[in-house]
Amino acid sequence: MENILSWIPLDVTLIAQNFDRFLYGVWVTLNLTFLALFTGGLLAIPMAIARASRHRVLNPIVLAYTYVFRGTPLLVQTYLIYYGLGQFEAVRQSWLWAPVLSSAWWCAFIAFTLNTAAYSTELLRGAIADTPNGEVEAAIAIGHSYATRMRRVILPSAFRRAIPAYSNEVIFMLHGSVVASTITLQDILGVGRWLNGRYYLAYEGFITAALLYFLIVLCITRVFRWLEQHYLRHLARREIPAATEMSPDPGR
Repeated sequence: MENILSWIPLDVTLIAQNFDRFLYGVWVTLNLTFLALFTGGLLAIPMAIARASRHRVLNPIVLAYTYVFRGTPLLVQTYLIYYGLGQFEAVRQSWLWAPVLSSAWWCAFIAFTLNTAAYSTELLRGAIADTPNGEVEAAIAIGHSYATRMRRVILPSAFRRAIPAYSNEVIFMLHGSVVASTITLQDILGVGRWLNGRYYLAYEGFITAALLYFLIVLCITRVFRWLEQHYLRHLARREIPAATEMSPDPGR
């Protein structure tokens, strides 16, 4: 066994000895990423409706919000919340400082949530705008109000058609979560950086982190592929069987 390990360019022994730290990093990454995605998704629904309906007051506000958070890097947003808010005396004296804004986890969670909410808003707005007119007209014909149409027809249809694009947002959010390691959180990349710094390694920690991210993305891709096959089955192209030649009636 030792002869086999000697041929491996990585220090596998150190990786195995500290793999429990990597598992903790996986938990931090998944916990932070999916909680932010869930919260950001909830925020995105009313904002997407306001954007799609062209509300005179809410539409410009939501548009400005999405423009700012989609136009600036996630790293800058996280730094502004984690390092910037603490520069104000009013923030440090507020009731939110001790339980929330002084915590690296909460600052990362807020930044990730606001960022993914901006992207999800525009993604869902496009799906709502692309709802086939026939579905909307049918809902109007049977007497549905705007709120009922949105709840029963437009949003369910938009959610189904947004699945392929939203899978990319989930993966991008997972990759963007490496920003958490820059504000002291021990996520997957943070553990990899710790391992390299602790044992003066060049790339063992980074390669291990890359493999873990790869496995997580593989699982996410499989889940969304199943969702697409399940909820978008009616949109799949179906082959029409060739018409069989009519045999002459033997009775004639």
